[in-house]
Amino acid sequence: MKRSDRLVTMTNYLVEHPMELISLPFFSDTYGAAKSSISEDLSIINRMFKEDGIGYLESVSGAAGGVKYVPDVSVDRSEFIIDKLCKELEDPNRILPGGYLFMSDILGAPSTVRDIGRLFASRFAGLNIDSIVTVATKGIPLAYAVASFLNVPVVIVRRDPKVTEGSTVSINYVSGSSKKIQTMVLSKRSLKPGENVCIIDDFMKAGGTINGMRSLLQEFDANVKAIGVLAEAEDEEEDRVVDEYTSLLQIKNVDSNNKEIEVIKGNYFQ
Repeated sequence: MKRSDRLVTMTNYLVEHPMELISLPFFSDTYGAAKSSISEDLSIINRMFKEDGIGYLESVSGAAGGVKYVPDVSVDRSEFIIDKLCKELEDPNRILPGGYLFMSDILGAPSTVRDIGRLFASRFAGLNIDSIVTVATKGIPLAYAVASFLNVPVVIVRRDPKVTEGSTVSINYVSGSSKKIQTMVLSKRSLKPGENVCIIDDFMKAGGTINGMRSLLQEFDANVKAIGVLAEAEDEEEDRVVDEYTSLLQIKNVDSNNKEIEVIKGNYFQ
């Protein structure tokens, strides 16, 4: 196989298997090349990943070592993605009753969701995440996007138990915005004790739902290592019950009467 052909196939394999340790003998045997040639190829791929701002290759030495592709996003690319999202959400036609915004079109666009997933994965790649957890709402596409870059499973918390889930653990929690008591459940088979999890959600007002998920995850002895939300509501900051989280956007002002929306960058860059 020519080097040019080998570079293409190796790059594709690495991108399709993020955060997975791959040994040099695997590449050497697969493509019939010497380890020294494979090492040179990996150096070229690593350099191009960095120049394109899409990640890098992390080397692990030793007998069980190898390389793994770590997704990353350059600062310029991150700002471009978030600025674009801000402009899209400032369309006054998105205003819904209760200060919410219509975001289904954004959460249904594969390329946009993939960009969002890459941003969160870039931020949380070094936390040894075992699972992505979300609640059964519009945050599911985002959770799968993040999970695809971190190469981990998605765990979905539900409002009502399903017979296909088997035995479940349920808790009652207080919604941060409406102050109503609600229920969420999770299958006992979803998580192993001691897993490191990342919570992903599409929108956060006071944070009651996310706080409920944290309480539910305590029943599984899970470690919540990170919380990522696409957008947060600024007017709920004083009553917010979640402190440590990463947001891409902040809905600063929603004026239903004058049909005006102000959306700014969240705390992603802080």
